[in-house]
Amino acid sequence: MDFRPHLEKFRRRFAEVESALSDPKAFDNPQRAQELSREYARLKELVATGDTYLKTLEHLEENRVLLRSEPADSELAVMAKEEITRLEAEEKRLGQQVQSGIVPPDPNDSRNTIMEIRAGAGGQESALFAADLHRMYTRYAEARGWKVETMDSSPSDLGGLKEVIFQITGQDVFKRLKYESGVHRVQRVPATEAQGRIHTSTCTVAVLPEAEEVDIEIKPEELDITVCRASGPGGQGVNTTDSAVQIIHKPTGLIVRCADERSQQKNKAKAMRVLRSRLLDARVAEENAKYAAKRKAQVGTGERNERIRTYNFPQNRVTDHRIELTLYNLPAVMEGDLDPVIEPLMAHDVEEKLAALKT
Repeated sequence: MDFRPHLEKFRRRFAEVESALSDPKAFDNPQRAQELSREYARLKELVATGDTYLKTLEHLEENRVLLRSEPADSELAVMAKEEITRLEAEEKRLGQQVQSGIVPPDPNDSRNTIMEIRAGAGGQESALFAADLHRMYTRYAEARGWKVETMDSSPSDLGGLKEVIFQITGQDVFKRLKYESGVHRVQRVPATEAQGRIHTSTCTVAVLPEAEEVDIEIKPEELDITVCRASGPGGQGVNTTDSAVQIIHKPTGLIVRCADERSQQKNKAKAMRVLRSRLLDARVAEENAKYAAKRKAQVGTGERNERIRTYNFPQNRVTDHRIELTLYNLPAVMEGDLDPVIEPLMAHDVEEKLAALKT
């Protein structure tokens, strides 16, 4: 693919954004200034990578010309061959970076993320797997230097989780985790199984870009807010005050509950963040549905009823059904080594978007 036309277009846009940011009036609107600053940083990196990529192509062609003009056993020919090998690897690496850069970015990619994991089919085993998934994402976040904050959870009798809601903050959180939305299936011998039979259970994972107040307007009269005493082990401070908060959004019927904090105000603030993010997610899903029929294939990034992945413990296998990816490193994945799964999904997404640009 010839990237030159795309790079020239982005170079012109970079000059426009740079000019806009040099105008002090741009900062009269803080949100717009922030958007321009983010675009400026992205375009600056893309233009720099594109320039390096084009120079690499020039040097590669120069060495190929030199190789053709010299005797095969000459010193110059040997040097040219070595340089061609190095430059071809560099061309591939830079080309992949340019590909990722020229694809229109998801405006939500830079947002923090709220994840919701819920036990599905499988009873207690499903709840235990929900806890395993929560640990997996927590370990992955820690490895990337992200911060994890629990917003609400509902434990099961055997130490699993019927439901857990948590926020992850950091750089490019939603960009990497958005592919995790969907049904996760586990096949293993449960701890509760006396005869060693393999059971199949499921959990659902929802990944929501965190919404800001400017994204979603919520009127006070649309909310029904109630407080109650948080449940928990007896004797804990969390269980002695009416700190748990439940919010019902009347127009949609959405219900959000947060009880992780001892402070009623903190729980209310967390619940409002979750509510805004769910409303934003619903709006984005509605917009995407308008164009879904026009797309031949896509990486599933939000369909709650879509089985996206199977974790098969007896076979040490992880299979992502969307791109037919199979890995035999299940223990590492469950310990949070998710890049071997996520990066092929990101690459597939880029390929699909590049194909759409050609049409």
